[in-house]
Amino acid sequence: MANTDPSDASTSDIQAVARVGQICALFGPRVPELSAADVAERTGLNRTTAYRYCASMVAARILERGSRRGTFALGPLMLELGTLALGRQRVVDLARPHLRKLSAAVRMTSVLSVLGAQGPVVALAQEDTSRMLVVTVHPGTKLDVTAAQTRLFLAHSANAALDAMLEELPPVERARLEAEVDAARRRGFSFVRPSGGPFVVAAPVFDEGGLAATVAILGAGELPDLTPVLDQLLAATTALSDELGAPPGAPALQ
Repeated sequence: MANTDPSDASTSDIQAVARVGQICALFGPRVPELSAADVAERTGLNRTTAYRYCASMVAARILERGSRRGTFALGPLMLELGTLALGRQRVVDLARPHLRKLSAAVRMTSVLSVLGAQGPVVALAQEDTSRMLVVTVHPGTKLDVTAAQTRLFLAHSANAALDAMLEELPPVERARLEAEVDAARRRGFSFVRPSGGPFVVAAPVFDEGGLAATVAILGAGELPDLTPVLDQLLAATTALSDELGAPPGAPALQ
């Protein structure tokens, strides 16, 4: 009986993913449609294998049938992901000057987070180095379910990844978190400070479609009065929401 190396399947999967990416990269403004023969010629695959890849990608909504017989075009999934990526990039680009101004005003680190495929993710961090102690977080960090910014996503978004994060909690912890999420929704911001740890205060950012991102301030040490920090944060998120085209009735602007 032949031994099966688990790494063989893994390597095969990786090669398949790489091949899908290679096929997607063939399309562009000047190449809206390709036949299986075109794909085969440009990737080095034989025609049968190229067709099987294309047909499987159609089933996964990565490709769709082209307007000409026997051709393929980028599918709805790619368009959805592209739109999402462009929207997030727009938020990040517009947020940079707002975060710089905010960090300078409060002399603390400010952070922009967006909703990723598996939950909220830090997209941008603006550090303030005028203090001896700098609290920060790296872009790309996935936020856990108890984070102040996650509470705002839970308060203003309907998302399968967020639902899954809640379902993983024991009933008592979930009930407590849901109460805190409801409070964040009503107040328009979320404040978290673990015992003896840094504090985080966060507020939502909206665009014309709803919640676009969240902005948080990270700090440490004594915080005798939250009001000045919160005022600066809400001014920044309101200005960013306005720039993103949020309607006047958006929760962050009420």
